[in-house]
Amino acid sequence: MLFGHRKDTAEHTAAVRADEAPQEEKKQGFFARLRSGLSKTRGNMTEKVDTLVRETERIDDDFYEGLEDILILSDCGMKATTRLIDQLRERVERDRIRDAAQAREILKELMVEEMDIPRPPLKWPMVMLVVGVNGVGKTTTIGKLALRFQDIGRKVMLCAGDTFRAAAAEQLSIWAQRARVPIVRHEEGADPASVVYDAVRSAKAQEADLLLVDTAGRLHNKKNLMDELDKMRRVIDREYPEADVRVILVLDATTGQNGLSQAREFKTVCDVNGIILTKLDGTAKGGIALAIRQELAVPVWYIGVGEGIEDLQPFNARDFVEALF
Repeated sequence: MLFGHRKDTAEHTAAVRADEAPQEEKKQGFFARLRSGLSKTRGNMTEKVDTLVRETERIDDDFYEGLEDILILSDCGMKATTRLIDQLRERVERDRIRDAAQAREILKELMVEEMDIPRPPLKWPMVMLVVGVNGVGKTTTIGKLALRFQDIGRKVMLCAGDTFRAAAAEQLSIWAQRARVPIVRHEEGADPASVVYDAVRSAKAQEADLLLVDTAGRLHNKKNLMDELDKMRRVIDREYPEADVRVILVLDATTGQNGLSQAREFKTVCDVNGIILTKLDGTAKGGIALAIRQELAVPVWYIGVGEGIEDLQPFNARDFVEALF
């Protein structure tokens, strides 16, 4: 089933790199939404850091222990927290810092450095296999990605590879209509690899830039999931060798360390290239972005701080930390 494509124009071609370098006014607008969306996160982490800083008369072991507790409780994870505290101690001692407020600024810089993993350049044509457990907002995120890339002039197609969840294909079809992009879907219970096969053939025939593949969100049986993803990947590699294939994992930021556990599980069954963090406007503690960097060494590609289409944006470590603080 096909819906109208927006054709590439000179205007759109000039805006293709807008995904990496948004216009300044758009960037400022998103920063305001990011700051607003992270308000609950600030209450969980940053305000506690600020209180610790105000109450610290001298930087000593009590200060570092208090900071360590805050970071761990903010879902930064033990590995990332230990690394940050060690780096902070080293910088404070090296530069002979005595003011806790200055230590706070150093902490911000260290957090930016730790999370700033550059996303690989986008290459076309591309296939994104989008994975994640049910309930993380995977299908909605695919729809937002479709709109995002379609709006900068890319020719996008959707593939309803989740044939197990009731109404998954229907939900994705609604997003296809909103984005005015084609979708390939089969009946519920069909073999996902056969859907991918048809989608790849359609993407090649229509010279699509990007094929977004929704996948089943089952993690309770890793072997079935691994077999299914492996079969889909083999179909893509065989039928579409010219495509750049990326596996993108969608995580619900509000699940904290549980989300990190999910990420580890998925990384054992497939080569995850990037992370999309959703629901950061909820009760997320924010540190999960840092924990992902330390535990998985996988870059966060996008973050979602709201329900709107414009609330899914490329992750920028400095903007993220500035909005937190």
